[in-house]
Amino acid sequence: MAASYPQIVLFGDSIFQGAIDLVDGFSFHAALQSKVNRRYDVINRGLSGYNTSNALAVLPQVFSPPGPGVPKIECLQFILLGANDACVPLPTNHQHVPLDKYKINLKRIITHPTITAHKPKIFLITPPPLDQIRITELDLASGHPSATRHAKISASYSEAARQVAAENAGVTLVDLWKAIMDTAIKKTPSFNPNGPPLGYPEGQRGYLEHLLPDGLHLSPESYRIFYDLVSSYIDSNDENRVLPEWRQAPWLEEDGHLKG
Repeated sequence: MAASYPQIVLFGDSIFQGAIDLVDGFSFHAALQSKVNRRYDVINRGLSGYNTSNALAVLPQVFSPPGPGVPKIECLQFILLGANDACVPLPTNHQHVPLDKYKINLKRIITHPTITAHKPKIFLITPPPLDQIRITELDLASGHPSATRHAKISASYSEAARQVAAENAGVTLVDLWKAIMDTAIKKTPSFNPNGPPLGYPEGQRGYLEHLLPDGLHLSPESYRIFYDLVSSYIDSNDENRVLPEWRQAPWLEEDGHLKG
């Protein structure tokens, strides 16, 4: 049987789907694969537009139980869902999942028998911040009666993800919301900590303009922030290669004399 590489799976929405793209010389997926090359396969299962209800419904189509010929899921490295759950219910948008149900769905994903059977390391990612100022501009231009997402509501879903991680043993939280917002604040000299947060309609966009160009999705700079945030959790031990490095690699019997 061919050598099977254990997998690191990226499971989430458009933020992961877009992580495979090469933009301005950087690809989150490629950078992660480069870090673990010859030890793990990085599998991208980012599904644009999906909320936690959608993700749960298709989970059996994404993951297979352990068995002969099935690669081991070493890390369900990223579960990143919630940006779509946090949508405001509108006649023109039907992605919303109530906050309490969102938390239940996240736990059901984390504890799904198909997932737990692999005994993976699980990392739960908070949805990133939202720039409601930019979102409102684009949503109105697209024909929505109002903004499909609100910064304050989206922040509450990020907080819910933190709570789910804290309530489930063995789950590691990766706070993408904080990492991006901290960077935006640091690079916005005019930010007033006593005023409204960045991206809120009564405030300013600040450096979120560069980190969330459409108000929701990550720029290459944000993907670099994301990569730096998570890469520290992944070991860099090249000794754990699936196939040995060339000095220890086997030779064909008839070529053994070439080894010297």
